[in-house]
Amino acid sequence: MADNKTLRKAKMQKKDEFYTQLSDIENELRHYKAHFKDKVVFCNCDDPYESNFFKYFALNFNALGLKKLITTCYATSPVTGNEFPFYVDKKGQICFFSAKNSIPLQETGERKPYKVEITKVTDVNRDGRTDLADVEFLMRNKKNTMMLLEGNGDFRSPECVELLKEADIIVTNPPFSLFREYVAQLIEHEKKFIIIGNMNAIHYKEIFPLIKDNKMWIGVSIHSGDRKFNVPDDYPLDAAGCGVDADGRKYIRVKGVRWFTNLDTEKRHEEMLLFKHYEVEKYPTYENFDAIDISAVADIPCDYYGNMGVPDTFMDRYNPDQFEIVGLAESELGRSIGFSANLTEEQCAAFSKECKSFRKGNPIFRDRDGKLHKPYSRIIIRRKQVNPNED
Repeated sequence: MADNKTLRKAKMQKKDEFYTQLSDIENELRHYKAHFKDKVVFCNCDDPYESNFFKYFALNFNALGLKKLITTCYATSPVTGNEFPFYVDKKGQICFFSAKNSIPLQETGERKPYKVEITKVTDVNRDGRTDLADVEFLMRNKKNTMMLLEGNGDFRSPECVELLKEADIIVTNPPFSLFREYVAQLIEHEKKFIIIGNMNAIHYKEIFPLIKDNKMWIGVSIHSGDRKFNVPDDYPLDAAGCGVDADGRKYIRVKGVRWFTNLDTEKRHEEMLLFKHYEVEKYPTYENFDAIDISAVADIPCDYYGNMGVPDTFMDRYNPDQFEIVGLAESELGRSIGFSANLTEEQCAAFSKECKSFRKGNPIFRDRDGKLHKPYSRIIIRRKQVNPNED
């Protein structure tokens, strides 16, 4: 099973081309159907012959009422030209039949990035649905196009940015190693999005402010466990949980995967039911910040209205109507909200001596026996509801 160490290794090797399972896409996107009507969807890290995002939107194009589907990729799929004979003309238009001044794509001698634009999906065999086995018929429709890109197909390339500007909603699995840059581009162009990333991304100084300000949040369907991703043939299978499926495709299982979005759902506003009551002896107070520590989301008290430090998993159940995010108790983000501001340099030095992992931006507390502890990671929150004991 791929853990953070494996992901870091993938980042160094830039081997983070993970293909999302169709079932995971279906389970998440079913919560956003109303958002897609008359919209242009752009999947800008997706080869149609490999991407289940393309498959999902092609199969559901009419049911969702899409205006257009655009996909781009870095290079043509290894199966392109094998399942269907492709030809390319001097203008870069790819087609399924030989035309004047066109040559077979295989004869170009290289894998090239391309874009697909779908504006009309027809039920050719009249079975009530669109099957990707009929992708050839999709592209035979003159309203749909498949064109070679002039650049490398990178989401940052000028032609891909122009396509981004045209789109209403971006849906894809971006490279994990470029997650910060990818999200920054979406925010810069004020795009709606549903994308996959790692839960650790909420700790990025570029990402957490978006979480805090409700410009981005965790999706609906994935809240725990690991997820299976297919990977390219040259990906090293050197972690537990990796393997080859029945179709001969390599896969890995990745921990901590989450959907990230800025599209709202009813699920996001469901009230978190709280059953525990606040007791001083059960909830330690931080030595370097005015907040209590809560080790599990289920232990959030129903009758406490001050600052609380909660685990990252709180974000899976975060209701912006019920709670306010104060900040992240980590490094410079922790210092920015006042962690250790109440301590002198001498006190900080003493805490560091007593607890080797102590840092000024991180929370620390003493247990009942007086021993100093630094919890793994804490998000500082407080209730939004008015305290019933106040006038």
